[in-house]
Amino acid sequence: MSESMNETVVNAKSVSKTYVQGPVTVDALRNVDLEVTRGEFVSLVGPSGSGKSTLLHIMGALDVVTSGEVEINQVRLNDLSARKLTDLRLNNIGFVFQAYNLVPVLSAVENVEFILHLQGVGKQERRQRAIEVLKSLGLEDVVNRRPGEMSGGQQQRVAIARAIVSDPILLLADEPSANLDSHTTEELCQTLQTINETRGVTIVTATHDPLVMGYTRRRIDLRDGMVESMTEITKAT
Repeated sequence: MSESMNETVVNAKSVSKTYVQGPVTVDALRNVDLEVTRGEFVSLVGPSGSGKSTLLHIMGALDVVTSGEVEINQVRLNDLSARKLTDLRLNNIGFVFQAYNLVPVLSAVENVEFILHLQGVGKQERRQRAIEVLKSLGLEDVVNRRPGEMSGGQQQRVAIARAIVSDPILLLADEPSANLDSHTTEELCQTLQTINETRGVTIVTATHDPLVMGYTRRRIDLRDGMVESMTEITKAT
């Protein structure tokens, strides 16, 4: 058990990312070294333009490095084709975005099932698994509702249910509380903490929100595309 908990899920080595926008070159990340081990709950923190969302997207194989290398679960992303990157995202990584990204014409259970459908899971099994994960997040009352019939907090929890229904090894959340009030953010944080502790899912979130930071176990501060500091967060007993 202790051995698996020490496994490296994310390993970034000398990662740099440069965007060219016409005559302007932007160094979004500069020689970032970072490891995240299995079962961690980590926050990436920094002002706008610090590189936290870029780093999160690179971890999720949504963007590629300009230089350096990234391994997810000991698989080197630099070596993968676009098709294999897609497969890795589908089968290993769950995503939660601030805009929820739910399909508006689908019900909650259909939104959650969608990932399992892409994975080729049979209709009966995917419906059962989707309902189970929705119930586990306290969403049994919205199973058949469409996003427009749900509150922002309910939509965000449906997005989380969709992200974890396939049991990913890594859950990435980009500013997950951006559209939520403080009470709903507290509920969101408790949900993420429960997922981390009971399912053992490794979670990395990019956030400005001190409330979200307070629930994580390690805080990584970025500034100007570089890691400025890393802080272990001690929980009060």
